Amino acid sequence: MRALIQRVSRASVSVEDAVVSEIGHGLLVLLGVAHGDTERDADWLADKVRALRVFADADGRMNESLGDREVLCVSQFTLYGDARKGNRPSWVAAASPEHAEPLYERFCERLGAARGVFGALMEVELVNDGPVTLLVESPRATDAR
Repeated sequence: MRALIQRVSRASVSVEDAVVSEIGHGLLVLLGVAHGDTERDADWLADKVRALRVFADADGRMNESLGDREVLCVSQFTLYGDARKGNRPSWVAAASPEHAEPLYERFCERLGAARGVFGALMEVELVNDGPVTLLVESPRATDAR
C-alpha cells in the first residue's frame, strides 16, 4: 500500500463540479492499493500517517504529528503505474476496485479522514504547505522490492 502525503494549508475534492470534501490545515493523502495488500497494511499505514512528525513545533521545527489537524484521503490507483517500459504506464500492480475499496475505506475510517469518491473522476485542489510531500509504503510493499 502506498500513500503520497502532502502537508496542506487547505485541500478539496470535487466531482462533477460539486465539492464533496474539503479540509483546512492538515494532510492530503493520495492512497494506492496493490494486489497483496491486507487490512494489516491499511492499519499500519494509517497509524504511520497519524504519527508522522511533519508539522512545525513552537521552534519552527517539523516535530509535531497530526494531532487535531484534518486529513483528506483520495483513492489513487495510478500510484502503482509502471512507466519503465514504453510510454503508456502499466496498471497491473494496482488492486482491483473490489479489493481496493474496502482497504481504502478502512484506512480512511482509522484516520477519521474526509474522502473523495472512490473510483470517480475527481478534481483535487490543494495548497501544499512547505512544500512537504512524502511517499510512504507499508512494510510488505517495501519488503517485496
